[in-house]
Amino acid sequence: MPEGPELHLASRFINTVCKNVVFSGRVLKSEVSKNDPVNWCASTYTISSTCRGKELKVTLDDTTNAVAYSGKAKTKTPVSTKKRLDIVFRFGMSGQFQFTPVKNMHKHAHLNFFTKASNKPQMVLSFVDPRRFGSWTCSGDWDAGRGPCVLLEYDKFRENVLQNLTKPAFKKPICEVLLNQKYFNGIGNYLRAEIIYRAGVPPFVSASSVLELLEQTGAKNDKKTKLEKPDLLVLCNTVPSEVLGLGGPWYDVDATPETKTAFGRWLQCYYNPDMRNLVDHNGRTIWFKGEAGPLAPKGGKSRKMDGKRKRKMETANADSTSKKQKKLVVKTEEESNTKPRILAKSKQISQKTKKFRITRNSVKKCIDTASRSNLARSKNVQCKQPRRKTRLAKAAMK
Repeated sequence: MPEGPELHLASRFINTVCKNVVFSGRVLKSEVSKNDPVNWCASTYTISSTCRGKELKVTLDDTTNAVAYSGKAKTKTPVSTKKRLDIVFRFGMSGQFQFTPVKNMHKHAHLNFFTKASNKPQMVLSFVDPRRFGSWTCSGDWDAGRGPCVLLEYDKFRENVLQNLTKPAFKKPICEVLLNQKYFNGIGNYLRAEIIYRAGVPPFVSASSVLELLEQTGAKNDKKTKLEKPDLLVLCNTVPSEVLGLGGPWYDVDATPETKTAFGRWLQCYYNPDMRNLVDHNGRTIWFKGEAGPLAPKGGKSRKMDGKRKRKMETANADSTSKKQKKLVVKTEEESNTKPRILAKSKQISQKTKKFRITRNSVKKCIDTASRSNLARSKNVQCKQPRRKTRLAKAAMK
């Protein structure tokens, strides 16, 4: 599920690919999407983007030179008729943006912005969402129910949390409060696991008991303040910033296999088979190390790592692939010499088996033509045919 860092990377991606690019025409919505259509049509316009927590804003700016006049006939003043539209996206479970040629447009592209037809090839910026949990609104305003962004508004974010510790929301387990976007805008499931793991606190202790310690120690908003344990609120900013530094493979046009697997190597706790996991009160799985805490669900259930959902452990894969390559590449002289002999023998055997097709009739014929004396002298073949004949004869007599 895309979280704060992924949306920031998406915003950065849009600003990069849409720089100095002119778009034109209507904004096309797919037929299967249940979101509202975007009523926009301009001969030419540009696209830019900003991000805040788990929301991304796409801004359309009309670049046509249309000018209207207001006032009386003698004193008309020119007034620009340029339009601007802000579309706020929420990515849901699988949302992302792609910039591709029109002929290669993704089949799950649900909102599309086209470049001018004169551009060869004509390109399209698409909001792709295979699972269709994503949404967009054309109001242009951020969700009022979401707090300050943990990445871009750290000071406001910290103040908003510490000033509301007495509210009932903070009596819940810290692992569940971290998903409350009213206070932790941008934190999701994998980020909360990494933050709690690095903070060294049990996931099922009350959030107020953890965060009140930060207020009592008088820790300043300075991220460099050193405490006995890592400041959990500071980790809410530094851990997502590390993901941004990885430069996610979702939006890196020149991504290499190393950058695509960097995220898997970065994860320390989330989906790690060496860690424990429990399903919280909201049905979400939290990964952790050590004790769960006093607020853990009674009879808490853990989920097995499904092969389809199990993340690929990069280090393990890298080690296994390197070992396989060494076994294939590094061979002794003895093996290299014996291999041609083995291949030659296998070819001879295959040729012989092609010439002689063994069937029941052929075996019977060989046994009938061979003499009993020759069969008796053979060490490896037992003469069972006479016994079989006598049995058949006795059966026929009966």
